[in-house]
Amino acid sequence: MRKFEGIDPKSWEHPADTAALSALRQLHGIDDLVKSLVSITTERSLKLMTLASAVKVSPVQYPKLNNILNEILEIFDWDYRPDLFVTQSPFLNAGVMGVKEPFITLNSSMLNSLEDDELRAVIAHEVGHIMSGHTLYKTLVWLIANISMSLIPIPQILLLPIQAALLEWDRKSELTADRAGLLAVRSPASSYHILMKLSGAQDPAQVDLNEFFLQAQEYEEQKTLIDSVHKFLNQLWLSHPYPVIRLSELRTWEASGQYQEILDGNYMYRGEGKDNPADDMRAGYEYYKESMQQNDDPISRIFNNLGNVVDNVGKSLKDTLEGMGKRS
Repeated sequence: MRKFEGIDPKSWEHPADTAALSALRQLHGIDDLVKSLVSITTERSLKLMTLASAVKVSPVQYPKLNNILNEILEIFDWDYRPDLFVTQSPFLNAGVMGVKEPFITLNSSMLNSLEDDELRAVIAHEVGHIMSGHTLYKTLVWLIANISMSLIPIPQILLLPIQAALLEWDRKSELTADRAGLLAVRSPASSYHILMKLSGAQDPAQVDLNEFFLQAQEYEEQKTLIDSVHKFLNQLWLSHPYPVIRLSELRTWEASGQYQEILDGNYMYRGEGKDNPADDMRAGYEYYKESMQQNDDPISRIFNNLGNVVDNVGKSLKDTLEGMGKRS
């Protein structure tokens, strides 16, 4: 399989991921949260915990997975080889943790439920997280979910909005990683079937992909005010978007021509451009603004009409927080 030589992950990153990550990095209090959590545990501690409780993939242990990981790193022309672990769990999931030396965990149930191409897409999805630099905040999300909040010296009233912002970005980062999975396998059907299986389609003979797309369309078409409120609240504390949302987003990207452009070799190369947070914020703002203008559900219309008010409130809040920082 032809590799993407020197490809920059920005080539496939979802604009909502870029926007949410840029906003997260600007969030007041996020640096304090990072310092507090690092003081409680360390990356080394998380690695040791995994090393003690899971099976480390190698040429001898799960050699098929070992070969798949090597193939994916070759496809993306990526030098860093993360450790891969299989952990005992009945839930269909995988993840990344760590900062300086991130590693991948794959739940054992995946091995029984997924075909080889589907496993390849899942592992490529996690490699995509690493390539895009998602692992710091992914680790933060995990720590917040698994460490007693009483150990964190930050008032709960301040922690909750930070946690909500982290999860908002976390959900958007999954849309980016789904694209990496598709690029590695180059089989849209495999990526779509993974999302079906995450929804409960364990027996392929009992389900139909076209019908699942219709189900995703049915969800999208529920746009009354109360439906919009429910959609917003239902996802607020989730780390992943609903499978039907991921399905629609991935299908839209595949059909947009951007996916084929990358396959044809037209992509951004690493080192080609410097990171520019201001440009990312501007692009993210434009993405959300355009999305809201095009979206006809009531919640989006309300937020669009109040856009100028929100901008002014945000500026006032920023000035207030900066003033408090100077006085302290």
